Amino acid sequence: MTLHKSILEAFVKLGQFLRDFCNANSEDGEWHTAFTEAITLAKHHNGWFTKENIHYALEGWGELLTDEKLYNWLSSYNLESNHPKTVAIIMAGNIPLVGFHDFLSVLLTGNNVLAKLSSNDKILLPTIAQYLMAVEPLLIERISFTEEKLEHFDAVIATGSNNTARYFEQYFSKKPNIIRRNRNSVAVLTGNESPEELAALGEDIFRYYGLGCRNVSKLFVPEGYDFDAFFKAIYDYNPIIQQAKYANNYDYNKAVYLMSEFSILENGFLMLKEDESYASPIASVFYETYSTIEGLQKKLKKDEDKIQCVVANNLTEHEVSFGTTQRPQLNDYADSVDTVDFLLKTSQI
Repeated sequence: MTLHKSILEAFVKLGQFLRDFCNANSEDGEWHTAFTEAITLAKHHNGWFTKENIHYALEGWGELLTDEKLYNWLSSYNLESNHPKTVAIIMAGNIPLVGFHDFLSVLLTGNNVLAKLSSNDKILLPTIAQYLMAVEPLLIERISFTEEKLEHFDAVIATGSNNTARYFEQYFSKKPNIIRRNRNSVAVLTGNESPEELAALGEDIFRYYGLGCRNVSKLFVPEGYDFDAFFKAIYDYNPIIQQAKYANNYDYNKAVYLMSEFSILENGFLMLKEDESYASPIASVFYETYSTIEGLQKKLKKDEDKIQCVVANNLTEHEVSFGTTQRPQLNDYADSVDTVDFLLKTSQI
């Protein structure tokens, strides 16, 4: 068995375990306990990481880590002609396991992972790594975590804010790198959406409390758009206001808007504010009106470096369906940069 195939099969086993674990069908008591404890610790460490949202992330990866999906994803790449390199991954921590795709890509391309975890998400991935190393001991030498200064690596994938990205670009300029900045996701409404589509949009807005780059933080609506149907469709998400951290952000941002005399629309758990920016605060979504679809398409093209994904219905080539932003496929690369291609080219240097 080749090294590549043995590592791939380790991830297939992980996928089966995650599916069983999330469906309460796990027969492996030791690992079931380990993952249950990790979820509890992660929740205590980061109040945004609720059990529900962690399970949602694990379910998503369980669905993707199958033999068929992994082979289909990697079939267009040449994985055999590389020379293993050590790739440093500086991970974000805004949502559970946000750096897992990079982790997966590095290992499946035959490279070694040197991961620097975010302080907000430092429990879940090491638990997964321990499982992988248990089912495939060859990975013990290929996975490492550090809290110290990164040293002895050949390439880097770093995710951070626009400010930290400037630092990363300077610091890692002599290494092959992928540097990711802030991006946000948008939805385009025409007024012809069904109640089901608008309800699904609520998932794109509220999943992970809106903290992910794939969460919709801005709506584009036609001039004169009536938001009543939107507010009615998302009403079932109202229990989100019972989460203390979310409620505190809602109250704070509402107070700021009102003191600044901004005009807002709100329903008790979400505020809408007309604003040209893309990054809206927690518990609020910005909106902007458009007069023509053609004009909007030009704007989205011009601002594509600020946008992670576009939720729409037959508007753009790479649009995402309503309700699916937090279920990306294996080839849905962050910032539209092909991570696997980058890693393979790096390993050939």
